Amino acid sequence: MQSASREVAALKADSFGRIALMRDHGGLFVRRDLVHVPLWLRVPAWWLARREALALQCVTGLAATPQLLRWDGRRLDRSYLDGAAMYQRPPRGDVAYFRNARRLLQQLHRRGLAHNDLAKEANWLVLADGSPAVIDFQLATRGHPRSRWMRLLAREDLRHLLKHKRTYCPQALTPVERRVLKRHSWLREAWFATGKPVYRFITRKVLKWEDNEGQGPKP
Repeated sequence: MQSASREVAALKADSFGRIALMRDHGGLFVRRDLVHVPLWLRVPAWWLARREALALQCVTGLAATPQLLRWDGRRLDRSYLDGAAMYQRPPRGDVAYFRNARRLLQQLHRRGLAHNDLAKEANWLVLADGSPAVIDFQLATRGHPRSRWMRLLAREDLRHLLKHKRTYCPQALTPVERRVLKRHSWLREAWFATGKPVYRFITRKVLKWEDNEGQGPKP
């Protein structure tokens, strides 16, 4: 089945793999290929891809999320979603988009999944019909939805969504949502104090790439 597929377009390539839009007899799909990952990064690249595969199993059947097609330890294939990244097609003033995005988050969290990377606009899609979708589950965490840890992570997912809403649809923010934005959890403070400096050092100095928080290339 994989041998009959062909590449349509390269979407992204970094030290942890190459992502391409593919086509086979079943139509379009997206492939994360680890075959060209440097030897010294193969273990973390495999770990991230496996983490994504496990997360995608949690969203099986859930609309507006990619569906896992195959994972063989080297290639991860997921279904294609016809849309553009939030920064490419900004949902300015689109109240319905953010209302549906919040509903989508609630569905993810009820399944025991926290995305953990929704600050990046590239991980939010605006589909062809204008509705929201979420992609890139490499950093997602699975757990009991009512556990304190998962509820904390779910709140951080919501905060990231509300930050995008503040950017593109500020007039629709409710008083409760504004209070959520003002409250910073200990997890966020710890990340900015310790995790983010390490992340920036590794990505910019060691791996020589910068994702610009998923907001697309700088002008």
